[in-house]
Amino acid sequence: MTAPQIVIPRPSLSIAMKEGSAVQHEAAEGSSFVSELLAGHVDGRGYAAYLRRLRMIYAALEETGRQLSADPVVAAVHDPGLDRLAALDADLAHWAPGASVDVGSPAAARYAARIRASAEWGGLYLAHHYTRYLGDLSGGQAIGRILDRTFALGGAGLAFYEFPAVPKPKPYKDAYRARLDALALSPAAVERVVAEVQVAFRLNQDLFDELSTPRSDARG
Repeated sequence: MTAPQIVIPRPSLSIAMKEGSAVQHEAAEGSSFVSELLAGHVDGRGYAAYLRRLRMIYAALEETGRQLSADPVVAAVHDPGLDRLAALDADLAHWAPGASVDVGSPAAARYAARIRASAEWGGLYLAHHYTRYLGDLSGGQAIGRILDRTFALGGAGLAFYEFPAVPKPKPYKDAYRARLDALALSPAAVERVVAEVQVAFRLNQDLFDELSTPRSDARG
């Protein structure tokens, strides 16, 4: 008599992305810049340097997202209501009025280039979309509150953390993950997406490491 075959269910895409990148995520969150930011020890100039780098990254993310919006994989999560570029420009006008948005940042340039290269396949772009926007709707909200308290901003200069199109982040994130899980990607495709999420977190860590290094560039 043949023994019954044991079938081990595969994790959903959203769980695979989260669990498969946990080590890289933790490493990025543990960087000294993030620790200083969460402790309220980053000054206005340092925060403006961070915003300039984010601007380069989100310009690539949103441009590539528009290019791929008809791709069924990307269409599952693409939402113009998440766009951050205009918010970043508004915040830079507060933190560095009149200053150029340009930044000499090898780390941000590598990150932006990787996002643009993700246009090769929607699943690769999906990994970057997930890493950035779900992070903004999660830990990013705590950072916004800390900055508001540290600098006594009264909400000014924090447009990046405001999502008028997402009044309640948790239901939105739950629905986002459900759409990921409904994509029914092959096991090989899931592995490829997870690998790109790992890359995205490493690129974030590189960005934070760069911000932790004293720089002579006046543009930050």
